[in-house]
Amino acid sequence: MSEKIDISKFEKKMIIRNIEAKDFDAIINMQKLCFPNMEPWEREHLKSHIDIFPEGQFCVEFDGEIIGSCSSLIINFDEYDDQHTWDEITDNGYITNHDYEGYNLYGIEVMVHPEYRRMKIGHRLYEARKDLARELNLKSIIIGGRIPNYFKHAKEMTPRRYVEEVTMHNIYDPVLTFQVMNGFTLKRINPNYLDDDRASLRYATLMEWNNIDYRPTVPKRQFKTSFPIRITTIQYAMKKISSFEDFAVQCEYYTDVAASYQSDFAVFPEIFTLQLLSFLPEKSPSLAIRRLTEFTEDYIELFTGLAVKYNVNIIGGSHFVEEEGKIYNIAYLFRRDGTIEKQYKLHITPNERKFWGISGGEHVNVFDTDCGKIAIQICYDIEFPELARIAVDKGANIIFTPFCTDDRQGYLRVRYCSQARAIENQVYTVLSGTVGNLTDVENMDIQYAQSGIFSPSDFTFARDGIVGECQANIETVVVGDVDLEILRRNRRAGSVNQLRDRRHDIYQINYKQ
Repeated sequence: MSEKIDISKFEKKMIIRNIEAKDFDAIINMQKLCFPNMEPWEREHLKSHIDIFPEGQFCVEFDGEIIGSCSSLIINFDEYDDQHTWDEITDNGYITNHDYEGYNLYGIEVMVHPEYRRMKIGHRLYEARKDLARELNLKSIIIGGRIPNYFKHAKEMTPRRYVEEVTMHNIYDPVLTFQVMNGFTLKRINPNYLDDDRASLRYATLMEWNNIDYRPTVPKRQFKTSFPIRITTIQYAMKKISSFEDFAVQCEYYTDVAASYQSDFAVFPEIFTLQLLSFLPEKSPSLAIRRLTEFTEDYIELFTGLAVKYNVNIIGGSHFVEEEGKIYNIAYLFRRDGTIEKQYKLHITPNERKFWGISGGEHVNVFDTDCGKIAIQICYDIEFPELARIAVDKGANIIFTPFCTDDRQGYLRVRYCSQARAIENQVYTVLSGTVGNLTDVENMDIQYAQSGIFSPSDFTFARDGIVGECQANIETVVVGDVDLEILRRNRRAGSVNQLRDRRHDIYQINYKQ
């Protein structure tokens, strides 16, 4: 009697998944095989793809080997010229123009390892894209397709005639025929699309697949003549109090002020909860901070309630929190729908480390709100330009910076860097600082602040790039409107464009998370 056959040794598993950093070398090598006469991806391109739009990058893994891949981004196609080039539509391959609010998935690359063709690998990748378009409720998929067999017929026919013959199946083209068979229809033919595509004589067919499941009635994206966001930033007075209830009264007062001006955001300063130490007897800074962390749940409960009660998103300053034996400086976003997010301070000042033993966080977060994507960078963090660039590449339109400085020099470092980040990244920035004195609290006895709201510097924005600012060193608020539609247009067609004009061929930020 023969032994039972072990079928597992015959199995070869095919997986379609999102691209990861470990796949980069295999993808680059595969591209050299697929397109030997064209410039391949660089690792910086692929890294940018998975940082900015990871769900749009797919690969096919067969028996542990990468045998196919495709890349894409989301755009609003109506914003691009009819005769756009590949470099224009992809920001030179880095997809930093990816638009989370766009209508169209734009495919920029599909390739299949030559040894694994005729296994419907390309078809599987196209189906993965279609599934993504349905999942994200995108209107269509658009691709700029090569016509690599055109060079064989260029002497006897125009690109238009060649495309017609391929579409009628009189001529076979490995790319265009495949796209037609996968449900794509011709929109137009673009000349000078891809500089190194000699086989296509630099022509490309602009093809589109329409998502019949697209739901235009879903309130997902709307074009607006303006998209104003009102911000109240609070210059908070650090004064002696007798209880947590006194602290809560002061916080509710400012939240009420913000709500009375119909603000979308109320912004409190960094570590303003240190005011609670004014009624605690502990004088040692390191021990006092651990006492302060005991109020964490009360603080979160207070601001969650205020955000919902007053219908305003609150940047809850920051608070020292103990986690697994370490103390972190954490800024919380309290959304007006009752949900909560948090951002750890990444860069710890020598003073924080010396007096309080604070530990740094690990991640640059960008948060969705009902007013678009925002980031929080606490005080010292705004002085590191890499963080703002990473946040904006992740989609942030506003960067909130709660801060706490004791002298004018420290304040100006935060102020100048905040305004620089607004210009460098074409983004709004917001400062909220503490003023007043806490004479009984070690290392928090004096404060200096001039809170404000800042914009990029261009004709469409406020003069001097200042939307509004408080007077220095008094307890007050400043209310200002920022317009996300103006920001979007400025990023598209400003006097200068710092985001699009970056030299990716010379430098690149490598965010290791």
